Amino acid sequence: MSNLPELFGSVVFNDTVMKQRLPKDAYKSLKKAIAESKPLDSGVASVVANAMKDWAIEKGATHFTHWFQPMTGITAEKHDSFISPT
Repeated sequence: MSNLPELFGSVVFNDTVMKQRLPKDAYKSLKKAIAESKPLDSGVASVVANAMKDWAIEKGATHFTHWFQPMTGITAEKHDSFISPT
């Protein structure tokens, strides 16, 4: 195994990856929503989610989870997969 500190966080759908994978208008809308703390348009959210899913599958992901951490101190998770049986 390689150096763990170098490995940690090396496979992240970060700003560089978003610039490469998102259409320019979607990237700009996402960055603006983040900078202004505004809700993200559902159409842009779908484009981002699809790009992230495609990127994750290319990296070998087969499953994902949404991990919610509300301020109540109670957490919740939703698990799903990218696998589609034929």
